[in-house]
Amino acid sequence: MKKRNQITLILGITLTAAISIVGCKSNKKTITKELENKGEVKIVEYCSGESYFSNNKYFKANATGESLDRETAKKKARSNAMAELAKSIKATMKIVGDNYVNSTEFNNKEEVTESFNELARTVVDEEISGAVKICDKLTQKNDKRYVSYIAIELSGQEIASKYHETLSKDDKIKADYNYEKFKETFEKEMEKLGNR
Repeated sequence: MKKRNQITLILGITLTAAISIVGCKSNKKTITKELENKGEVKIVEYCSGESYFSNNKYFKANATGESLDRETAKKKARSNAMAELAKSIKATMKIVGDNYVNSTEFNNKEEVTESFNELARTVVDEEISGAVKICDKLTQKNDKRYVSYIAIELSGQEIASKYHETLSKDDKIKADYNYEKFKETFEKEMEKLGNR
């Protein structure tokens, strides 16, 4: 009798598991069918999402590139990501420069602001090549085209250090330049990136 109960129990558990698995598959098919009926297709976008957003420590960017040639797709993705990263850093450094100059006692604020912005462009152009790849995926479509997904990052601290080094050499700014005040202004902007 005990043996019969154990067999019945095992069969019952097996049957329940089988029904659950079929039910899950059926549910996925239903959701997929609903999307197809609406003319929608679920898109999977690699190297994207919250973990690839700029934060208080790193500037980040992601992009894609597409081509019939695998290496060209990768180069396009990297180039697009570098352009996005540069744009983000330049925008942040412009705000840092404007805020820093406005909070100081420089005599000709307009001229100094322009110097800060010019230095920011130079620093970004020099440092952007040091961006590090943090995600890299490659897919191929039915038409044999490759799609490269990439995400890159660059340390905010590296940018700030290089910017400080460059500012320290500028004769127009050097006399009144206060690194601690600059660093404080920079860190406030980086915090804003982390809170988006």
